[in-house]
Amino acid sequence: MQKLTRQDLYSLEQYAQERPAFRARVMEHKKTRQVQVGANATLYFEDRLTMQYQIQEMLRIERLFEPEAIQEELDAYNPLISDGTNWKATFMMEYTEVDERRQALAALVGVEDKVWVKVEGFDKVYAVADEDLERETEDKTSSVHFLRFELSPEMVKAVKAGAAAAVGIEHDHYHHEVDPLPPAVRDSLAADLEG
Repeated sequence: MQKLTRQDLYSLEQYAQERPAFRARVMEHKKTRQVQVGANATLYFEDRLTMQYQIQEMLRIERLFEPEAIQEELDAYNPLISDGTNWKATFMMEYTEVDERRQALAALVGVEDKVWVKVEGFDKVYAVADEDLERETEDKTSSVHFLRFELSPEMVKAVKAGAAAAVGIEHDHYHHEVDPLPPAVRDSLAADLEG
């Protein structure tokens, strides 16, 4: 999938005008790109449109318009766009109560390495987590991780041909799966793949 360039972005002035319609389009698109896995974990699968929205919002909030600053945002978020052979996701562990979150994150050290996707007819593919920086300590994991699921050419071909897909987490303290993914989510993820 093609990475974003400065030419793909709205200027701050253009974005101010386009934002309501663009935001509505992105929010609708995101509905087919997120998967709740159990009560406290969500995978937000990223793509070119979700990353364009993230960059546009960062530029807007920070009032960034200089080429170097825009390029820094592109460099930060482009790695979360699929390379055509993988799925990339923001993985969040979500707890509303502070004490519950603290206890859960202490118990869930290593959870990011236990998240998997599965294409029908193939073995599970476990996430490559946090390639940009380490997000956990010996005592606790982070509530946010960035994951990459690298698929074989055969898996890509199967998904493109309509094979079902599933996701799950198999940590000692958190074990849930979604099998199969809803058709709209599977189809949205299939669009990330080239082959």
